[in-house]
Amino acid sequence: MARLFGTNGVRGVFGDDLTLEFVSDITSAIGTFFKMGPILVGYDGRDSSRILAKIVCASLGAVGLNSALCGLVPTPCLQFATKKLGYRGGLMITASHNPPQYNGLKPTAMDGVEISREDELKVEEIYFKKRWQAEKKPGLVGTEYRAVNAYLAGIKSQVNARRIRSRRFKVVLDLGNGAQAVTAPMLCRELGCDVVTINGKIDGSFPGRGSEPTPQNLGGLSRAVARAGADLGIAFDGDGDRSIFCSNKGEILTGDRSALLLSKFILGRNPNSMVVTTVNSTSVIERIARETGSKVLRTRVGSVEVSRAMVRKGALIGFEENGGFMYGRHNEVRDGAMTLALALDLLSQTGGSLSDEMAKLPPSFTTKGKIPCTPDSFRKILSYLKREHFKKDMTDGIKIILDGSSWVMVRLSGTEPIARIYAESDSEEKLREIFEEYMLKIKRAARL
Repeated sequence: MARLFGTNGVRGVFGDDLTLEFVSDITSAIGTFFKMGPILVGYDGRDSSRILAKIVCASLGAVGLNSALCGLVPTPCLQFATKKLGYRGGLMITASHNPPQYNGLKPTAMDGVEISREDELKVEEIYFKKRWQAEKKPGLVGTEYRAVNAYLAGIKSQVNARRIRSRRFKVVLDLGNGAQAVTAPMLCRELGCDVVTINGKIDGSFPGRGSEPTPQNLGGLSRAVARAGADLGIAFDGDGDRSIFCSNKGEILTGDRSALLLSKFILGRNPNSMVVTTVNSTSVIERIARETGSKVLRTRVGSVEVSRAMVRKGALIGFEENGGFMYGRHNEVRDGAMTLALALDLLSQTGGSLSDEMAKLPPSFTTKGKIPCTPDSFRKILSYLKREHFKKDMTDGIKIILDGSSWVMVRLSGTEPIARIYAESDSEEKLREIFEEYMLKIKRAARL
């Protein structure tokens, strides 16, 4: 198993486990893995990101690779530009939704998608054996100015921009003091939207509502949508690859529900397609896929698993329950701005409101939680839950299938020292009962 790469890239507390020496060495290993440049480098708005960008570019140069810095951009912008502009790879400096003291590195292959789990292990082998290439002639560092325009043009090419402009939507953007502040307002204006922004100033301490959008911290978005009489609200995470929607009535949608809505819209126009999603996302997607002769493939949790499975299978759609949605015709990665454009495309075609469209989906309720957890405690949890007399899925942690619409799952986080617990049912009351019962069981098991 990987020792440095977690669920999504290499992350750590800046100045603690993420030291400048470590960043230099792991970048040298990544550069050696890439073999040749140029490599596109971008970063999010964290306080440590700019200094890390200098270390990254210098370290790539030290192993003989040219690099180009595209500056502060969302992760999906860096990924799309890597592919579109012909780079041999990309390196995004970000810790996504982690607290402000964290930062990290997310390598992207030349196809614009995060490197595979197998390739992560190759990078780690180079790192631990210190076998990075030594070049007498250092690589050069340049600047890439085209990334944002290429990214926005790519998104607009995937939707009916003229039809969206004709609707003159009013959109509230909760930018979360994060990197989508660079691109999402511009995209909305280019699509003819009336834009209201909150938490719009890029700030690495994420003072507005934190770096991760959750139903608990999006009250400001809900109120802003109501005040503005907006058609849609959307909140982004710190690096802009995930998005959570708010309906015209101020209702905060889970990532699962918005994914179902977009999947139904896209599959309706593209029957007999492939959807890739994680084992902890809603079971309703199988029902929606069957209606169009489409298939669903389940993976372990993590955008890398979904993205790379999409590439292998030629899948049209990928998603995670956390608001990460992937549209294969644009790029097989999570992309908050592309997801926003797809939602506007849907509303412009149907002519209805977001609340109206959500009401057409089958009933489904999900929830999730977390507890502090060490690997030893997690092994105790697994041992305890394996004794449950139910159907089990061990793809990632353990998922207990209770009936046709209800399940509960627990897995060890790949980015934090916690266990994550997920559950779904077709009624809120049933979901509450299931979640409370299994949270109690899991906590007891962890203390055994």
